[in-house]
Amino acid sequence: MSMRTRKIILGIGLALASVTGATDVMADNRAAPDNQAQGVYWGACSGLPDHHLLKSALESARAQSNGGFNLDMWATVVNRDGLVCQVAFTGNNRGAQWPGSRVISAQKANTANAFSLPGLALSTANLYAAVQPGGSLYGLQHSNPVDTSVAYQGPSSNFGQDDDPMIGHRIGGVNVFGGGLALYNSKGQLIGAIGVSGDTSCADHNIAWRTRHHLNLDFVPAGVSPKNDDNINYEGLVPKPSVPNDFSHPICKIGGVDGVSSISASLPAVQKVGSH
Repeated sequence: MSMRTRKIILGIGLALASVTGATDVMADNRAAPDNQAQGVYWGACSGLPDHHLLKSALESARAQSNGGFNLDMWATVVNRDGLVCQVAFTGNNRGAQWPGSRVISAQKANTANAFSLPGLALSTANLYAAVQPGGSLYGLQHSNPVDTSVAYQGPSSNFGQDDDPMIGHRIGGVNVFGGGLALYNSKGQLIGAIGVSGDTSCADHNIAWRTRHHLNLDFVPAGVSPKNDDNINYEGLVPKPSVPNDFSHPICKIGGVDGVSSISASLPAVQKVGSH
């Protein structure tokens, strides 16, 4: 067998291996959600919304009065292990909302999941003041960086679809302004988190809060806000913004201070286990 023939055969073999590997990955990412026996991810999204439910809930939440610029939104859901389960957007296409907010929504979901517990929920909004210089959690925002190979892999045409390339992978990342909330089911079990991004951080929080409520995953056991939940907390910033408390968040002044704070204050109350 000539050297040239050997090189041709080797080239064909590598090409086939590459195609087979790509097919295996695609099969893992596309087919496996229907088969809960296939590895750590498959079945691990049980109890979390599918793409249709997430998109519908996000669209309903975005349509309400939330402050901000009234922009279209991204949302990401992760499971308790930080694996991305779903990604969705509200606009007509992936360019109708800030492209950078796709990964930010995933960061927020990861953060709310990573720093919430079965008995204590921390939203990303709750973390803002604590990570500022001199705050009790200063430096937290630099931990657990985003896995860029997950964030930017795959065809962009799939972003926000039910086969978004982030699905089935750990995104990582820490984000410390409004829009990320832990998800608790009707048994009070912490099963993951949602992150929403695409507008001001206050509007992001309000939309995330309403989306979680629409999904019936807001059975929050306790939190650090004045109402003992994980709502955004403006106390300590008004009227003395120089003296925030550990878990407060600045008011986004689009729409006026009173308007923004009243929207957040009037969000649906979290549910309690046994209330259904």
